[in-house]
Amino acid sequence: MRQNISSGSPWEAKIGYARAVRVGNVVHVSGTTATVNGEVVGEGDPAEQTRAVLGIIRRALETAGARLEDVVRTRIYVTDIRQWEEIGLAHGEVFGEIRPATTMVQVAALIDPLHLVEIEAEAILP
Repeated sequence: MRQNISSGSPWEAKIGYARAVRVGNVVHVSGTTATVNGEVVGEGDPAEQTRAVLGIIRRALETAGARLEDVVRTRIYVTDIRQWEEIGLAHGEVFGEIRPATTMVQVAALIDPLHLVEIEAEAILP
């Protein structure tokens, strides 16, 4: 059985994606940026954007019946790899004990020039 979890963004229907998808005991969370109600949170602050992104991911997981502790993989996309430590430490505030497999890569750009970080997550429920 498939469960699509929506963030309520009008772009989901237009582009054809869901904030998260649960199939069985696996939850995939789409690439998530620090956008709340159409506004970028933490403009110019990669750590604050990372915290905001992880909060959005947490809420999507909870809607799918999962927890942050169920996350086994994150992928972090950044626009400036020189900010890796700020982003990584903010990621560690949430995942320091959980320790999912993680990748961080620099990309040329994200969908909005104000976005500094985008994160995907995968969780497996026990």
